Amino acid sequence: MTDQNHDEIPEVIPDYVEPAAPPSLDSEAAEKAAAERDIAVGVGQTLVEIDNLSVTFGGLTALDSVSFDIKRGEILGLIGPNGAGKTTCFNAMTGVYKPSGGDVRLEGVSLLRKKQHTITRMGLARTFQNIRLWGEMTALENVAVGLDTRHRTSLFGAMLGIPRHRREEKSTIERGMALLEFVGIAEAAMTKASALPYGHQRRLEIARALATDPKLLCLDEPAAGFNPAEKEDLMELIRTIRDDGYTVLLIEHDMKLVMGVTDRIVVLEFGKLLAEGPPKEIRENPAVISAYLGEEAQV
Repeated sequence: MTDQNHDEIPEVIPDYVEPAAPPSLDSEAAEKAAAERDIAVGVGQTLVEIDNLSVTFGGLTALDSVSFDIKRGEILGLIGPNGAGKTTCFNAMTGVYKPSGGDVRLEGVSLLRKKQHTITRMGLARTFQNIRLWGEMTALENVAVGLDTRHRTSLFGAMLGIPRHRREEKSTIERGMALLEFVGIAEAAMTKASALPYGHQRRLEIARALATDPKLLCLDEPAAGFNPAEKEDLMELIRTIRDDGYTVLLIEHDMKLVMGVTDRIVVLEFGKLLAEGPPKEIRENPAVISAYLGEEAQV
């Protein structure tokens, strides 16, 4: 989801009174919530085009004319040594950085010169390497912030409590609970984000990003700090997200996770494209082994 100044966060659920316990959500409600998502069809078609993308900081070129595409319905890994330009690429795609050259197109529409919240509404959401949650808000309220990007009621309408606003409030709670259940932390809906275990915070970030109904979900180091069992659970969650109709772009250093969950991999080195292809091909690529994988290529 787009990074925002915390002082600018809208009150997503006005006059919301915290219930004694989270509202229940049966499988029928979860299926209904999933069915309401507007997911475009056409798995395998190009969804995002990264076209000669460059980012410079003063005299330093962090990303140098990088080009690759992302297919609808795939999990694409973006890997490389520290400083290779992976997060810079994420930031340029999501409007955090202004590219110095090239283009990023989502379904053929350029994302350049668009504000971060506009890019989110267009269908590109992300998590961050360093967790960015609103600590004093509950898990459900954090997800509600993401859901607010799809609301149509004006501020004036919300103040008046018009019927559509009341329906959106009800839908926010139901959909928020469905997403928390989807990522496996529904029982923590009323817990403040700052009080959640580290692994739950990571899952909450993913749920909040999913709340924007993204066409592309960008995950930046989602397994950072996880133990082996947690990484296995995360791999299963990422597969489930893809199987539920989403496209995923994944930055991750853990090669076992990357090789085990991705359909294709793009490798960067010193801001340039080094290689791309399926995991087996990347694992056996001499240039990739020399530059990055080393012995880890045998996992």
